[in-house]
Amino acid sequence: MILAAHSFFLKHDQKQLGRMTPYSPLATLICIAILREHGHAVAHFDPTFSDGLAEFEAALDRIQPSFVAIMEDNFNFLTKMCTVRRRQDAFAMIAAARKRGCRVVVNGPDSTDRPQLYLQAGADAVLRGEGEASLLEIADLWQSDISAPLEGVAGLILSDRDGGLHRTAARPHQRNLDRLPFPAWDLVDSELYRTAWMSRHGRFSWNVATSRGCPYTCNWCAKPTFGRGYEQRSAQSVAAEIRLLAGRIAPDHIWFADDIFGLTAGWIQAFSEEVRRHGVRIPFTMQSRVNLMRPNAVDALVQAGAEEVWLGVESGSQKILHAMEKGTTIDECRAATRSLRSGGIRACWFIQLGYPGEHWEDICQTRELIHDEKPDDIGVSVAYPLPGTRFYELVRGQLGHRRNWQDTDDLAMLFRGTYRTEFYRMVRDLLHEEVRTGQRNDPGWSQLACAVPAHRTYDALATAGLPQ
Repeated sequence: MILAAHSFFLKHDQKQLGRMTPYSPLATLICIAILREHGHAVAHFDPTFSDGLAEFEAALDRIQPSFVAIMEDNFNFLTKMCTVRRRQDAFAMIAAARKRGCRVVVNGPDSTDRPQLYLQAGADAVLRGEGEASLLEIADLWQSDISAPLEGVAGLILSDRDGGLHRTAARPHQRNLDRLPFPAWDLVDSELYRTAWMSRHGRFSWNVATSRGCPYTCNWCAKPTFGRGYEQRSAQSVAAEIRLLAGRIAPDHIWFADDIFGLTAGWIQAFSEEVRRHGVRIPFTMQSRVNLMRPNAVDALVQAGAEEVWLGVESGSQKILHAMEKGTTIDECRAATRSLRSGGIRACWFIQLGYPGEHWEDICQTRELIHDEKPDDIGVSVAYPLPGTRFYELVRGQLGHRRNWQDTDDLAMLFRGTYRTEFYRMVRDLLHEEVRTGQRNDPGWSQLACAVPAHRTYDALATAGLPQ
């Protein structure tokens, strides 16, 4: 028996507990479905609503698995944030499994970025990238010999005899996503998710992924799992999954967890036709880019049932967008927002503060853009250097011992930017207040302007080679 799990305990993240918008561990459930399709017996431990490690230990004792696979939900942005608390929970789960004599493999952005930490914690192997094909090969190998070495399995990071790292042969990214089975929904308690959503929001949302990866090259965006390619399921496959979901889970709303949903208007049009043909037009939320929200794409989204689109606006300063190598313009942001709103779709923005080179006047330009276009909601973060990005390499020399947020509400500056962490938290709160109330808080901004000198550090990267 294989025990598959992930390491997200909702109760260990107060911000997410307060929001109460939990989603099923999609990538984990796909891994389970693949293993079962190939004849393996698999159990699942979902810690989302668990009170703590004791419940995982009880599952280990009850199931007595031959090995444990901690497969993080790589479609969930919470996983991509790589928080310290989540890492600590993963380490505790590894230790609990090893204490019971289980072999352990792990997969996720943080273990890919910091493999030595996970191997030192007791994992036998870190599965790079998507991890599914490597996990299946390991399951086949260990089915006949649980002590078999893993050096011949592609896509792994192992400990070598000298305590260093050994990377086995690279494994290509998953192609032809339509061949993958649908997630193993039967191994997750959907009623727990329904109760959580209904108690706080009055409706039940469920997650679906239609693609993997992103072809764009924003220099702060880490892509340790899916890389910079883009693989997309057919519209027919996605509609078929939604039809099954409607019958088995019955969600009121769908969250498409893709980095970019519907890269082209043609695909969105085909999807719209398929969901209407199957009679499963369910309201949904998605993520996209401002340059993709052209009128024909928006028209197709309206027909498909889109309710809300989140756009990576990032900044109201064109200078900062250029520095990020975002590949978008302020005019495209305005046009996309207005186009979505004209179709009755909520236009919501991701905003990133603190990117190197951003000064008070750039923050004011972001505020003015928000005031002018009035997005329906915003999500505000600060620049977060993740390994594997050009941004990380540019600020690497400024990073201290602490390189990850403690939890998702941390919003800490991990490098020496223009201002201190407390300053950006005040900016975040004022931006949220103005979006929420629709009113400009000029006194609040005046106080911020007066506080600029006290919170300024220095802009060490102004001449460090960032695009201008």
